[in-house]
Amino acid sequence: MSDDEFDRHVENGDFLEWAWVHGHRYGTLRQEVERVVSSGRSVVLEIDVQGGISVREAIPDAVLVFIEPPSMEELERRLRGRGTEDEQSIETRLANARTEMGYAECYDACVVNDDLEHACEELQRVIDRYETNGGIS
Repeated sequence: MSDDEFDRHVENGDFLEWAWVHGHRYGTLRQEVERVVSSGRSVVLEIDVQGGISVREAIPDAVLVFIEPPSMEELERRLRGRGTEDEQSIETRLANARTEMGYAECYDACVVNDDLEHACEELQRVIDRYETNGGIS
């Protein structure tokens, strides 16, 4: 969406969450989440820590899952391996990641993204537990 449209949504309070992340604005429209939830389905949002905190404030019983790298060294290797970031962007992302790791304890579950298939399976188990039991326990 255009910057003007994004600004209008912010002003109208249309976003469930929105944030500046690495120099870009991202957001989740509340209406879209409500539409899916009202159909009886769960919603999985791929959002940063700022967004997760905003969702928790707006929907206290939301289940938050923190996806973490196996290590900061592996995260750096992955970022550099992409070949899409300049040095300043990599350093900014790594600094942000260090800060974000401190918020993991605020989440209901953590999944280590050590292997994509394994991480997806673990995330699915968390979702299944939530949908079956109405919670993470």
